[in-house]
Amino acid sequence: MPADPPRPAAAPAPAGPSAPAAYPPGPTPPGYRAGAPRSSVAPPAPPPPTASPASAVPAGAPPRPPGAPLDSPAAPPVPPASPGAAQPDTWAPHAPAPEAAPDAAAPPTRADLSVLAPYEHLPAAPQERPSVAHVGSGPPTYDAEPTALPPADPDGLDDLVSDTVLDGARYGTSTLRAVSVRGDSARYRGEPRRDALLTARFGTAEDALVLVAMATGARATPGAHRAAAEACRWIGRAVGRSHARLAEDIRAARRGDLKSGLHRLTDRSLGKLRASAAEQGVEPEDYTASLRCLLLTADPECRTRVFFGVGDGGLFRLRDGEWQDIEPRTGDITGEPVVGFGSLPHETPEGDRLTMDLGIATPPSPYEPAPAPPRAPFRFRASVARPGDTLLLCTGGLADPLRGEPGLCEHLTTRWSTGGPPGLAAFLADTQVRVKGYADDRTAAAVWEA
Repeated sequence: MPADPPRPAAAPAPAGPSAPAAYPPGPTPPGYRAGAPRSSVAPPAPPPPTASPASAVPAGAPPRPPGAPLDSPAAPPVPPASPGAAQPDTWAPHAPAPEAAPDAAAPPTRADLSVLAPYEHLPAAPQERPSVAHVGSGPPTYDAEPTALPPADPDGLDDLVSDTVLDGARYGTSTLRAVSVRGDSARYRGEPRRDALLTARFGTAEDALVLVAMATGARATPGAHRAAAEACRWIGRAVGRSHARLAEDIRAARRGDLKSGLHRLTDRSLGKLRASAAEQGVEPEDYTASLRCLLLTADPECRTRVFFGVGDGGLFRLRDGEWQDIEPRTGDITGEPVVGFGSLPHETPEGDRLTMDLGIATPPSPYEPAPAPPRAPFRFRASVARPGDTLLLCTGGLADPLRGEPGLCEHLTTRWSTGGPPGLAAFLADTQVRVKGYADDRTAAAVWEA
């Protein structure tokens, strides 16, 4: 029986670092159990002492550079593939040596672990079109970025309006993105943004109610931005004080109660706006605003989305890759008007048409004031969303180019049909895509359904 080979401690140490005394320690993979200590296992026999380090280099290895010391290693040893695999015999004369120099050698890798490239965990959305600056026949007349700031009063700095407002949230099965941007015309002339945006949550947990309100002040009036902001604040207070009842009606799908209740709240808010105009000594027509609102519940079991408002704008839905204009018409509104609030009926119970419907003003009377001019009709819609839908509520600054330029609809369809809801910056870029001939403020709120 042959005798056991001598242990490394008893054998004479070879000259040079080409004969390491032990393997370098490496990481331990999950589930790996260490065996017996390495010192209890007899390693292979070292090469003869008379063999030079150069004799351990394979025949195909490149020659040593001239002038290099003989005891310097030609190349570092090959690291093991994994701690659990069979270890290569680095002491054997046939052990391969890497071609690269020590300072250019790649770090050791493990065959049992996958190596991720940088940012590999953030794949790009498939078939996503990059954002563009404009669509249509040509570039718009104005610059794409703000030019002049609105004038400021040192004693009225609270009256300043920022160029852009951006907000977002996620409740239940819906993801909300909202933005209000000053138009190209106002940016060029240094006028304040006439659009106002309010996003608010009332209540907690699944009983919470989310309100998105947007308003547009009258054109060419000095206090348009103040009227829009005040209209949003008034409707926000009215909805917030009745949010529990409104959320219950939405979950129970009580459309009749919602119509009458929201109609009453809208008229009260606009009535306070007219009262504010009287206090300031301005005409009601110069201190008014269109108002458009959206109500969402935080209950994941409720997919009813409620729109209501007065004035111009748009309500669109992107479903199955196609845009649908679902703006409710005046004739689609049902239900009797609330006494003291809302629009008057078109005719009396006897069938007589009212004079106001014909646009003829009643002569002033010394005993009672003349009736107010006709108001804009109240609009209401309650619809059930489907998974994958995108609901878009916007003011006229975005609704008009969507109806007038098919290229903008096509661009937003490509951007919003794949990849899920965009981030805030991406949503801002999408809503800022310009169209020649449309330079008004843009305010929009979009809801993506999971």
